[in-house]
Amino acid sequence: MEMHPRKSTVPFYAVAVLWIVSGALLPLYAPMHYGLLAAVSAAVFLAVNALCRGGGVARTAEAAVEQAEVKKEESTGDPALDKMLKDGRLAIAEMKRLDDNIADPGISADIVRLEQVSAKIFDEVKQDPKKLPQIRRFMDYYLPTTLKLLNSYDRMSTAGVSGQNIDTTLARVEGMMRTVVAAFEKQLDSLYGAEALDISTDITVLESMIVNANMYLSHFS
Repeated sequence: MEMHPRKSTVPFYAVAVLWIVSGALLPLYAPMHYGLLAAVSAAVFLAVNALCRGGGVARTAEAAVEQAEVKKEESTGDPALDKMLKDGRLAIAEMKRLDDNIADPGISADIVRLEQVSAKIFDEVKQDPKKLPQIRRFMDYYLPTTLKLLNSYDRMSTAGVSGQNIDTTLARVEGMMRTVVAAFEKQLDSLYGAEALDISTDITVLESMIVNANMYLSHFS
């Protein structure tokens, strides 16, 4: 179903205000005066309407494009993996929203880092679905809990008031963000555990081969 954005009523209010102000301040007693005011009204209407369309419609179109991109994501054929990827996209989108809302530069930088690490975690599991069980606790606990804390921080930091409960909560969230980032990074690192072990084994074998080769060559030197 095709959706059309609702037209803004702001241009009509702008013209109404123009007529009220003009009637109160200007002498409107000749037809020419009304003609000039009508021309100015048309210009104001077009200008305000363009501003409204430039903001609201553009955002509506952008949101529609983003929704279409999410919907067109192809299924991997694995329902559990598809759910993980969908939840991951929603989580990262929420992080971006929180980053835009929260003014504190330190918290903002931590959120950006969480976005980056989370995206790498989801990409790694997508490439190797056998690793999905490894991030079960991450998806069920660490990620939603972190988003819950950041949402609370967002609401309290924009409450416009200061108090013991608010200030204490904000300070606690700020103090634990580095720990949260480290936990996310540890989760990402753990996904490379088997690969790191294989590489370590290969390096050990290669080192042994080099040592044996050097010992063999030493007999001819």
